Amino acid sequence: MAKRGGFPGGAMPGNMNNLMKQAQRMQRQMEESQKELESKEFSATAGGGAVEVTVSGAKEVTKIKIDPEAVDPEETEMLQDTIMAAVNEALRKADEASSAMMGGLTGGLGGLPF
Repeated sequence: MAKRGGFPGGAMPGNMNNLMKQAQRMQRQMEESQKELESKEFSATAGGGAVEVTVSGAKEVTKIKIDPEAVDPEETEMLQDTIMAAVNEALRKADEASSAMMGGLTGGLGGLPF
């Protein structure tokens, strides 16, 4: 009766070993890139510079700067909308940087059967 599946002698072929080493190296590079990204900051303004929001690469708001001339008690709704626009723009920038960084690392994976 013939054996089913597996490799002769139970050993992995050399190219599979190399593939595993490449995957481990890529995982380390991705972890390092993620740490680098999390240490960066991304800022955006809205309302003609009335509001500036800074977020970390970990997508946490780290600073909000409001021009004192932009604060009018009767315009709080507009100010809230302006802050929201600046936060969303800063987060979009962080996402773009993350996609670019990860795309550079995984660009060579197109031919792998995952």
